[in-house]
Amino acid sequence: MIRHNLLLFFRNLKKHKSSFLINVIGLSTGLACVLLVYLWASDELKVDKFHKNDSLLYQVLTNHHTDEGIATWREAPVLLAPAFEKEMPEVAYAVNASWVEDVFTLSHQNKHFNASGRFAGKNYFKIFSYELLQGSEEQVLRDKNAIVISESMALKLFDTTVNIIGNTLQWEYEGHKMQYTISGIFKDLPAYSTDQFDFVVPFAVYEDLLGDSVHWGNHQAKVYLMLRPGTHLKDFNRKIEGFIRTKWEHSITTLMVQRYSDKYLHGRYENGKIVGGRIDYVWLFSLIAVFILIIACINFINLSTARASRRLKEVGIKKTMGASRKALIFQYFGESLVLALLSLLVAIGLVILLLPQFNEIAGKEIVLVYNLNHLLLLAAITLLTALVAGSYPALYLSGFDPALILKGKINRSLSELWLRKGLVVFQFTLSIILIVSVLVVYQQIVLTQTKNLGYDRDNIIYFTIKGKVTDHLETFLAEARKIPGVSHASGMWGSVVDDTGISQGTFNWEGKDPNVSIPFSNLGISYDLIELLGIEMEEGRTFSKDFGNDTSNIIYNAAAIDAMGLEDPIGKKVTIWGTEMTIIGVTKNFHFRSLYEEVKPLFFRLLPNDADKVLIKLKPETTAETLEKLNDFYQTYNPGFSFDFKFLDADYQALYHAEQKVSSLSKYFAGLAIIISCLGLFGLAAFTGERRRKEIGIRKVLGQTSTQVTLMLSNEFAKLVLISILIALPLAYLVTSNWLSGFAFRIPLRIWYFIGAGFTAMVVAMFTVGSQTIRAANRNPVNALREE
Repeated sequence: MIRHNLLLFFRNLKKHKSSFLINVIGLSTGLACVLLVYLWASDELKVDKFHKNDSLLYQVLTNHHTDEGIATWREAPVLLAPAFEKEMPEVAYAVNASWVEDVFTLSHQNKHFNASGRFAGKNYFKIFSYELLQGSEEQVLRDKNAIVISESMALKLFDTTVNIIGNTLQWEYEGHKMQYTISGIFKDLPAYSTDQFDFVVPFAVYEDLLGDSVHWGNHQAKVYLMLRPGTHLKDFNRKIEGFIRTKWEHSITTLMVQRYSDKYLHGRYENGKIVGGRIDYVWLFSLIAVFILIIACINFINLSTARASRRLKEVGIKKTMGASRKALIFQYFGESLVLALLSLLVAIGLVILLLPQFNEIAGKEIVLVYNLNHLLLLAAITLLTALVAGSYPALYLSGFDPALILKGKINRSLSELWLRKGLVVFQFTLSIILIVSVLVVYQQIVLTQTKNLGYDRDNIIYFTIKGKVTDHLETFLAEARKIPGVSHASGMWGSVVDDTGISQGTFNWEGKDPNVSIPFSNLGISYDLIELLGIEMEEGRTFSKDFGNDTSNIIYNAAAIDAMGLEDPIGKKVTIWGTEMTIIGVTKNFHFRSLYEEVKPLFFRLLPNDADKVLIKLKPETTAETLEKLNDFYQTYNPGFSFDFKFLDADYQALYHAEQKVSSLSKYFAGLAIIISCLGLFGLAAFTGERRRKEIGIRKVLGQTSTQVTLMLSNEFAKLVLISILIALPLAYLVTSNWLSGFAFRIPLRIWYFIGAGFTAMVVAMFTVGSQTIRAANRNPVNALREE
């Protein structure tokens, strides 16, 4: 029986090559999409999951209650970790750590390397599963002068990882120079670790650098907890919520914890709640992939029923000869399964072929591995696809009365016709929603790249201060300004791109409401920095050597002055962390963080000796030549250190890395959806031409032209696409407006996005349908009328 069914399948395949080819293209493309998205989603979901204590590993988040709402930070007071270990029985270990920074320089003899590193508590390697190749997790950070380096850093510094424990390294950070003894080597961190660093030193060193600024009002550490098994998370969150207020009565901060491995996918917070993040894109693309596969299955159904009339006599004869409906269902399900298996093989080939390009688009290093889980998934998807795609054709073909089939008296129900049309409407509705979404995402990305941020980020490079530059920054800047092609040069502590440092310390000013606490971002800058960035002044002046020592003066942005409620602020006194300062200027608002957020209050302090990076503005017409001259100057001025610089606009683009990947992937998914949907229309057009061949023949005999017949048939499909457009556009508006709501600054939803998507869908659909309707209209009517 199976052999007989396979023989019939291949005979039909040979007889109807076009239908087979369309089905394989549709199903294999859908399956390839599912496989690629599965591999991408699996890669996203495994980020930070490799820690053996993953289920018990949490990070403390701080919620700051202000008049503008609740802001959630991943930073907490340094004093919190030891207090938790002492007072919270649910906490097995509490570890302080700094954020990872790439401003360090590690040196051994005459070798100097830029390195990214972090300060961390003594139990850091005990709660995190970063594999130590040498050294003990309990001991590597016990000594205040210890340093644990990565395997690759060891090879850079010593050309080996053997017998280097106990060697001394020189370490430089923000002007501080120290010596450390290597106490351990850890294996290079996997790509799916969000924290990437070259070394770790004890957190006690960081506390010394912070000095008197360590108190319950400053948030200068990331606090990680390893909870004891059996801890109820909701109860623990309730217990710690007001903990800081028990230590400092003026605090407006509450606490909660988030699983460490969840921060990558669930990193968006609103009013003190975790509301999503990259996980939204995982669900979105998974849903799109499933929809594309469903669209492909719909094509299979439409094409199978379109060709059903050519197999009716086969069904009638088989039933007359005693074949049961169950046997016929088994036959057609079997054919569907064979087709799904063939499509799977093609899909795997497509995945292997496209994976390098997909990795480039998605920014991944995914490898197709044939393990048991993947094979079981492939088998499940194939079986499900065969069941979904083959169910309706199998039930449809096996349900006919053999007597009616052989007499040619098959009546097709209205519900059957509407089901088929409804499936096409469903296909095109999804496709149009995707087209609108792609247009909106693309335009939003364009906005992020072209919006006037209030400062100039083009042709600006920056690099970390190190070596001789640390002690002679002003001399270095003065010499750099003399290089032809250099417009400005200055120093800065902080960042104008993303994280400028946020504080809620003791700030006071004239007329301050004691019940109001405003979080301020702050930048420490050198002379000429505001001019370098092209930030415009709203009133007052910038820092200048022409006015003597400006270190006791301060500059705010307009948002800060508005939040403080100050009128005529120039010349007024404010107190910053116990130091009285005079307001000398107010800048216009500029976007120093991402466009997801409104412009926040910010102040500038003149801190030329605390700068951790140099910024240089280049003249655009001579950028390449100027960089060569800067490199030569740097090597002469700072021998032994490499001139490693970055462009400021590249850092800004990195803020929207996820959105750019979404935009790229969405374009391809939308294109596939519309192509596969057009295959569905092709199938329905073929079915209509087949079903109405005698009607077309009679119309032509009675005098209708081929053009009139073509328009008549095309009009039917145009109505279906029009219905899809009417359904899709309101849904597309809801989807895109919801996505845009995450941006504080966003594009308006213009009507041409929706009209353009509908018009595109209509044109592509009519072009697809035209090929079949013209073919049906140009058939010889005599052949149709002769058929029995």
